[in-house]
Amino acid sequence: MRIVCIGGGPAGLYFSLLMKKAFPQVDIEVCERNRPDDTFGWGVVFSRETLGNLAEADEESYVRIEERFAYWDDIETYLGEQKTVSTGHGFCGLSRKDLLTVLQHRCGELGVKLEFQKELPAEPLPKADLVIACDGVNSAVRARYEADFKPSLDWRKCKFIWLGSTQPLSAFTFLFKDTPHGLFQVHAYPFTKTPMQPSGAVSTFIVECREEVWKKAGLEGATEEQSVAFLEQLFAKELAGHRLCANKSIWRTFPTIRCQRWRRGNLVLMGDAVHTAHYSIGSGTKLAMEDAMALVKAFQQVGLDVEKALEVYETQRQPEVSRLQRAAQTSLEWFENAARYLHQPPLQFTFNLMTRSKRITWDNLRKRDGALVAHVDRWFADIHGTPKSSDGSAPPPLFAPLKLRDLVLENRVVVSPMCQYSAVDGAPGDWHLVHLGARAVGGAGLVMTEMTDVTPDGRITYGCAGMWNDAQAQAWRRIVDFVHTHAKAPIGMQLAHAGRKGSCQLPWEGDGPLGADEKPWPTLGPSALPFAPGWHTPKEMTAEDLARVKQAFVDAARRADAVGFDLVELHMAHGYLLSTFLCPFSNRRTDAYGGSRENRLRYPLEVFDAVRAVWPPHKPLSVRVSATDWLEPEGQTLEDTIAFAHALKEHGCDLIDVSSAGNVPASKPEYGRMYQVPFAEAVRHAVKMPVMAVGGIQGADHVNTIIAAGRADLCALARPHLSDPSLTHQHAQAERVDALYWPPQYALVRPRPGPRDARGPTPAQRD
Repeated sequence: MRIVCIGGGPAGLYFSLLMKKAFPQVDIEVCERNRPDDTFGWGVVFSRETLGNLAEADEESYVRIEERFAYWDDIETYLGEQKTVSTGHGFCGLSRKDLLTVLQHRCGELGVKLEFQKELPAEPLPKADLVIACDGVNSAVRARYEADFKPSLDWRKCKFIWLGSTQPLSAFTFLFKDTPHGLFQVHAYPFTKTPMQPSGAVSTFIVECREEVWKKAGLEGATEEQSVAFLEQLFAKELAGHRLCANKSIWRTFPTIRCQRWRRGNLVLMGDAVHTAHYSIGSGTKLAMEDAMALVKAFQQVGLDVEKALEVYETQRQPEVSRLQRAAQTSLEWFENAARYLHQPPLQFTFNLMTRSKRITWDNLRKRDGALVAHVDRWFADIHGTPKSSDGSAPPPLFAPLKLRDLVLENRVVVSPMCQYSAVDGAPGDWHLVHLGARAVGGAGLVMTEMTDVTPDGRITYGCAGMWNDAQAQAWRRIVDFVHTHAKAPIGMQLAHAGRKGSCQLPWEGDGPLGADEKPWPTLGPSALPFAPGWHTPKEMTAEDLARVKQAFVDAARRADAVGFDLVELHMAHGYLLSTFLCPFSNRRTDAYGGSRENRLRYPLEVFDAVRAVWPPHKPLSVRVSATDWLEPEGQTLEDTIAFAHALKEHGCDLIDVSSAGNVPASKPEYGRMYQVPFAEAVRHAVKMPVMAVGGIQGADHVNTIIAAGRADLCALARPHLSDPSLTHQHAQAERVDALYWPPQYALVRPRPGPRDARGPTPAQRD
């Protein structure tokens, strides 16, 4: 069997030595266009958790790599003149040149043939049983066979330059410097204890800024020498007399590269040729070497069957890389938008930075650096007036109160609206009483009803709840009275009209449009466009329809106030009626309610104004929005939503509940932990008003992370509350928070007042 690797970086070299070690009979050749001692860039970083995999894969190369490591545990963040340190992270780094040298020597020992200054063309490919293209970000092989690999290249918003520095560092160092041109930020870290380069560089020094900042600073046409001089002057105080070093260092734009397919016949891509992950999480070399390990393991699993091995490799490895790329992309976007956080105090800014990618959360950071998180908890409790526990300790951030108009929420946890499809003629019954009542006495700060419809034809299904008549209002009163009697949680009602997504079956009976024999009802929409093929075609709303539905919202809000609801939320998301007016995919009107963004906002704002006029001024009014259709630049965009939020704020809205998608089935959300939180954060910072985050928030740990970082003011959880109605009380028990209200019937499990030592160790102390 003959294997040829196009590219002699970490991916190609590490695969070759591992494959030769596993299958000595295989003939492997690595062809690299540069000389063996050429390298671009400076150091590479590994987390300590990665090292175990390298040691297991090849002990000999690992030992040689490990000998060259510089180790550190701290991350130092400089925001202007202020420094904040976080510890316990466990990094190691070495010179990229040293890494390549070790891998080259190990390949030579095992009999891998290395060819330098030899550039193979993308066509024709070399004759071999397996061809591996690891020819980097600008892969010629990927470009030549683009139709097979189906790559997407997302060129991002920042410019960066990869430099070295003669300044010894003892920590991963982030510098954030606001200038008249805009924000410049530095990612710096040590990679050797003694200068191994002719330049004397011992640290990597990556400078990054938004492209508009780069242009404003006059760097667009700067030479390498001019760029170094500019940056040495800009960071003169931080460099403390040390130099910056260049090595073909040019300003570049980072591309996020993804490929739908990784293989074509006997050709496979590895490393940056097939995927990239932003340097802010230090993952490029790690990903490349893990690709190599995964491909060798695939051959070990199936034998020297190229087709099967490549199938196993792609099937198993692609999801792993996708997860890391999502984290890297979140981190990348954080740095793209870092200027929005400059107003935060250094402590909160650092916590925000540490948790930016969602791989590190409040609880995880506490295990690494308990002192820092305790400091964050105390600071957050002090500025928000959070009641201390009886021993004087500060509760976690989610226990901070929040005031919206005259309504005070005891904490930041919200029971998200969850359709139960169990109403009879729109009236809630015993199921709703138990469902909402159980979660209200479970400690949440706010309990929201399910989507409650304002007209019979505004329901999704026959089982949906309503608020279009007095009988329904009286049924809701029973639930409201229970919550107010037995819990501290206020209760809010979400009012909606399903629009063209109405007249459907119950989810457990098919979850599609009602058939002709199932008594469907006519649906409404801004335009006569069905949600999807096979769905009912809605009636395009006339002036009379618009007035009737608006009045129905007003009447429902009046009933909600009369029975004692504390808050009303208008549902303008997920492809229901008001959402479809906002979305250009579903709103094709040519009158004053369609076309431009301003026109598409008109009817939802009219409904909001009509409800605000009858909703008591001391009670808050919220709106749920779909921030994006995930189909930008078409469809509903984040910029559209920010403009809408500005308008809602001006019209008297108190809270924006930020979700996404639902308008069209073509939407393809990138699901994951806290996946919609960045949209809420963007709205919060742009509009300067309270927001509620939803989507993939899996528990108290995530809530603490989001709230402490300043990404949102409230967190709505649905599925976690289905699993645990007492989610908030459970966290209070775990953290010994005894200031939270508990029903007297549950007093036996309420945390006991008294010194912490007398109450036993906290979970963190037990861990």
